Amino acid sequence: MSTPPNYEVPTEMRDFAEKSVEQARKAFDSFIGAARRTADTVQGSAEVARTNASDVSSRGFEYAEQNVNAAFDLAQKLVRSRDVQEAMQHQAEFVRSQFAAIQAQAKEFSGIAQSAMQQGAERAKTAMQQSAEETRKAMEQGQDAVRQTTQNAQDAADRSTH
Repeated sequence: MSTPPNYEVPTEMRDFAEKSVEQARKAFDSFIGAARRTADTVQGSAEVARTNASDVSSRGFEYAEQNVNAAFDLAQKLVRSRDVQEAMQHQAEFVRSQFAAIQAQAKEFSGIAQSAMQQGAERAKTAMQQSAEETRKAMEQGQDAVRQTTQNAQDAADRSTH
């Protein structure tokens, strides 16, 4: 197995690439700030739903920010690499760390989603139970009213025959 040729990246090229990475990072930071402000404005109306949406949104933005910052860090390392071998080492480290980060993020995101669903289900269950109880009471009152009306009609019919 032969080693790859050692191509040196010119300093001017690395400087240009580094400036480009910084400009892209600044643009991303502006975008993420605007996206966060927009997400804050669009939050839902129900308290539990709003809290869960906020948690999910916040964590989603944090994950995106972490992942994009890791990519920018990799880009900076790559443009500063002296040779292809060093660049490949940075890439391999990035893949390993991002795989672990994404696994942890997915696990946490799953927990948040599960909690949100459980809270939503509990709220729905409580609302259904209250609705069923109110319906039962309304039916009982309706039955009482029908009985009373029937009794009143019977009483009136008895009085009219006497």
